[in-house]
Amino acid sequence: MKFGLENKRETIAAAVLLAVAAFAVYNWLSGGSDSVPPATAPPATGGAATTASTKSAKGEKKGGPVLLSQSLDPTLRIDLLKSSEDVSYKGSGRDIFQNQPEPPPIPKPVKPVVETPPPPPPPPPIPLKFYGFSGNKTGPKQVFLSKGDDIFIAKEGQVIDRRYKIVKIGPNSIEVEDVLNNNRQTLPLTAG
Repeated sequence: MKFGLENKRETIAAAVLLAVAAFAVYNWLSGGSDSVPPATAPPATGGAATTASTKSAKGEKKGGPVLLSQSLDPTLRIDLLKSSEDVSYKGSGRDIFQNQPEPPPIPKPVKPVVETPPPPPPPPPIPLKFYGFSGNKTGPKQVFLSKGDDIFIAKEGQVIDRRYKIVKIGPNSIEVEDVLNNNRQTLPLTAG
């Protein structure tokens, strides 16, 4: 009778696989891992949960929280509750949900006060006065204009006193332009 031990490599591989399978079944049946289960409730006193080294079933040391016998006491400690009532939270004003500080507010644009320059002063009035006229019915009319003690004789289109141009001589008025200020003014044909 042969057991199939003729090929040593296959026999060794089968033995290793059998050992791994046995270890997996053992862990599955014993509840999983060798670690200490985490505590489900916080300890009643400040120093009740401490870390200590314990030996597991295999003899190796593992570090983890160990609950002391004081933390398993289910009595209500009023003195610890009273001390927590006196604590007040004073925040710093920072928003904990933002990663960056809030940007400064954007200033509203201020409408600039534009001072309009005052309008230019009106040009000075033309100081010429009608003194008289001459001419016949068919020829060009000439007018006599006075400025202070000076008397000027002019036709349409002429410039008198190096400043005033006679634009038009009408039946009731004379239109005069101040060449320096581009100001036009109408003088009535009345003796003044």
